[in-house]
Amino acid sequence: MNDYGRASRRKMFQIAGAGLASPLLLAGAGSLSPVFAEQPAAGAFEVKQYKFGSFKITIISDGATVQQKPWETYGTDQPEDTVKRLLQRSFLPTDRFAVSYAPVIIDTGRELILVDTGFGESLRSGGAGKMLQGLTAAGYTADQVTMVVLTHLHRDHIGGLMEAGASTFKNARYSVNATEYDFWVSDERKGTPAEANHLMVLSHVKPLAAKMTFLKDGQDIVSGITAIAARGHSPGHTILNIESDGKRVIAMADTTVHFVLNLQRPDWEMRFDMDKAAAAVSRKRVLDMIATDRVPLLGYHMPHPSVGFLERREVGYNYISASYQFDT
Repeated sequence: MNDYGRASRRKMFQIAGAGLASPLLLAGAGSLSPVFAEQPAAGAFEVKQYKFGSFKITIISDGATVQQKPWETYGTDQPEDTVKRLLQRSFLPTDRFAVSYAPVIIDTGRELILVDTGFGESLRSGGAGKMLQGLTAAGYTADQVTMVVLTHLHRDHIGGLMEAGASTFKNARYSVNATEYDFWVSDERKGTPAEANHLMVLSHVKPLAAKMTFLKDGQDIVSGITAIAARGHSPGHTILNIESDGKRVIAMADTTVHFVLNLQRPDWEMRFDMDKAAAAVSRKRVLDMIATDRVPLLGYHMPHPSVGFLERREVGYNYISASYQFDT
């Protein structure tokens, strides 16, 4: 390094120390990519808004968690080294991975629709549960939400339905796939690995049943938003086709969870999928539709801001995060 380089480097740290840091430093350690953070900061949250036709779509970061041993979650039918090689090729750590969570607000002008609710209180001390903060940051209140659409009933999608034992969205109606609801409220889940989630559905979802519409495949939720069955991840896992004034976007929920391992190798098994064979079929069908139709996707677990595109690559797909496509 020459003298100019050393001086420039000293100057950079002097500026940072004076409070005029780069955006990365200003963001604080909790805002760093959770791949490199031991624990995401509990107070950090982000929102991003886009226009799709006459709809305004707001993507909320409910937070992120860091988990270990990716090969025990993704590619569970593959050798450990095979999973590690794909991560390494994609410039990702091979021993850990981050999972982000992204509820979505769809403002149609007539309805304010929240798609999934994040963890809520159940993981607020662990780096997630920030949906309500994001709702406020986007300029909305919980009382303004007129409908909550649940793509499925796993913990990270239903936790925000209740706060301190009361409904979070007192003026809202609710929608969920009928098969999904029936599966999770059934007493047959007792004594099985699904029992913990079953109990959360009983406490967070079942009390709202009187205000709930039970969806079938292809059913319109409101004008411009259609529920499409994509079973496998859960019995009634549902994605959304959203269209307004000639613009279209697919909210693909948990069709994929990891933006490399699930997308580049859609055939690989994932531990979170309850019916792994059916999930692989749904994953390939949904991903092929998105890539073929060249439409943007909203991915609940894609890296924030969780909107992007797919291009075919080898035996799978490459995720391209959106930049300025919707801003101009």
